Amino acid sequence: MDRVICCVCEKPIEGESAQMGGRTYCAGCLAKVTRNRAGLWWASLLGVGALIAFVAIVAGIASATHPILQGLALDVVGAVLALVPAAIWLGFFYIQDVREPEPKGLVLSVFVLGALLAQAVGVPLVEGPFRVADWLTAGVAYHILGAIFVIGFTEQFLIYAAVRYSVYPLPEFDERVDGVIYGTAAALGYATVLNLRFVLESGGLDLVSGVIRIAVTAMALASFGGIVGYFLGRCKFEDEPAWWMPAGLALAAILDGLFVYFLGEVTTTAITLRGGGYNPWPGLLLGGGVALVTFGVLFYLIRRLRRLAPQALGA
Repeated sequence: MDRVICCVCEKPIEGESAQMGGRTYCAGCLAKVTRNRAGLWWASLLGVGALIAFVAIVAGIASATHPILQGLALDVVGAVLALVPAAIWLGFFYIQDVREPEPKGLVLSVFVLGALLAQAVGVPLVEGPFRVADWLTAGVAYHILGAIFVIGFTEQFLIYAAVRYSVYPLPEFDERVDGVIYGTAAALGYATVLNLRFVLESGGLDLVSGVIRIAVTAMALASFGGIVGYFLGRCKFEDEPAWWMPAGLALAAILDGLFVYFLGEVTTTAITLRGGGYNPWPGLLLGGGVALVTFGVLFYLIRRLRRLAPQALGA
């Protein structure tokens, strides 16, 4: 008689087994996959709030002191500010996830891999062969399609790859929500590279508008990376159809591209005789709103899966 193998730990199951999503689980792995980890969702929400508070603090200090930063000092300050969003977000994950923390080395390695893929593949691809900046201004349709099919799909596929081909096959990836954690970490690594390049290539930054752009980029990519991670988590622990993961990537890429388009729309002020203006504050509201709604929906979906899961072996 063939032995029944758990789909997570790949060990023979003694006694009764449980079925969920077309997969077979032992009691211990089923408990992990379906357990409630509300602390991680609070960490996400607190991360968004902390980033907005961080922007407000920097903007308040800049408005009160009017610092004069030039040259190397401006680059150093800008680089430090570009690293803060990732430090805040990952820090909240570690503080809140006290029951069973994810291995710090793995989370950090996925973060670094996301950054490396952005620097080595993502940015050169978008700025090189596609030359997005040259034709995104050709009209609304070109702008939206380019933002989705070039920027969105490039970013989200590389975030997917950073998780799928590193931590995904490992035993530490042992519950659905891990996909969201690692997807967010990879996306924050990607966002950090974009922010650092923005600071260095612009020769520094205006503290107020610059720190808002840094926070918005981090919140948006973290949200869309969380979506990719959610679909990855479902793929690992359930028998999803072949179209499931491509559909998840397409959803994240479409949302990413639409966000890029609408961010430009809400931050561009009316054109006058002196030309168009730029107001970064609506972008902060858009980025914060997208992050709160996205992680709220992911929280609801995973809680719903947990309620639908079998509560006892043999259910």
